[in-house]
Amino acid sequence: MNTIDLRKVGNHSVGFLSFFEGINHIPFDIKRVYYIYGVPKGIVRGHHAHKNLLQFLWCPYGSIIIALDNGVKKEKILLDNPSEGILVENGLWHTMQWGIDNSVLCVVASDYYDESDYIRNYDDFLRLVKEGYWNEPEKH
Repeated sequence: MNTIDLRKVGNHSVGFLSFFEGINHIPFDIKRVYYIYGVPKGIVRGHHAHKNLLQFLWCPYGSIIIALDNGVKKEKILLDNPSEGILVENGLWHTMQWGIDNSVLCVVASDYYDESDYIRNYDDFLRLVKEGYWNEPEKH
């Protein structure tokens, strides 16, 4: 999975500024920005994959475990550094588990919200992986 270090400017005496730009730092134009907050420790959200959408996730405050599953391999990534994020490509089942109360998860997405892009049933996801859905772009 793709971890991306964000630019970090500043120092410990005055603080830091981190940033990223679409195309220059992440591999898509940004069409949507959203964030999830006020979530109690231990709650797991997500439980879905996307047919086409690309997303960049980072945690500016707190600690969130991102679990990624491509139908063959599973991986967990801890987001707890505001100057680091991960690219969640299409075809990845993902969940997010809050490690600290009130952690904030920020997301930028490659497209506008489209419910038809979501795969919300894990068995359907595994069937699409087995059928090679993401290996044949003309299916999307």
